[in-house]
Amino acid sequence: MSGPEIILASQSQVRARLLTNAGVTFKALRPTVDEDEVKISLKAEGASPRRLADALAEIKALSLSRRFPEALIIGADQILECEGRMFDKPASMDGVAQHLEFLSGKTHTLLTACVVARGNEPIWRHLSTPRLTMRPLSSQFIDQYKERNGEKLLNSVGAYFLEEEGVQLFVKIEGDFFSVLGLPLIELLDLLRRYGSVPL
Repeated sequence: MSGPEIILASQSQVRARLLTNAGVTFKALRPTVDEDEVKISLKAEGASPRRLADALAEIKALSLSRRFPEALIIGADQILECEGRMFDKPASMDGVAQHLEFLSGKTHTLLTACVVARGNEPIWRHLSTPRLTMRPLSSQFIDQYKERNGEKLLNSVGAYFLEEEGVQLFVKIEGDFFSVLGLPLIELLDLLRRYGSVPL
């Protein structure tokens, strides 16, 4: 490709797999930002879920754009919102159960933000808001689900992976499937094509 190098500012295996499966050549690097500190600061300012997701995605992209000014740096983040409450990734397996017990039988929104930076400036941003309705879950099911899936559930803001057994948690999904997984892939690929970084 004659276009700029692509760098994913994330250690997410799911996001990397989405790009790999789409035929995108890229590097995945850890963003140099204290995500928890940024979240605490923004929440203290009363940031909305939309603002929080977008700001985190931008900060991640910019953290690597300084080192790689010619590259297209992809930053992404997700915030889960349900009944006015924002959720972070569960900190423990007990937290997984608490997430699922709260979300059981309810509809929640995943705010999936993606920002691409180049030359230490954001050049593109996108926010998707898929809505997912979870079926009522019994305590027995939650316990068995935790046992089968283990600590990898701590890597998901909703304690589920929709492309795996997590699909069994839901009765309805509205919106972009790829955005549920962590990237607005269709829109992102369109941008990368415009820059000549993936084939036309």
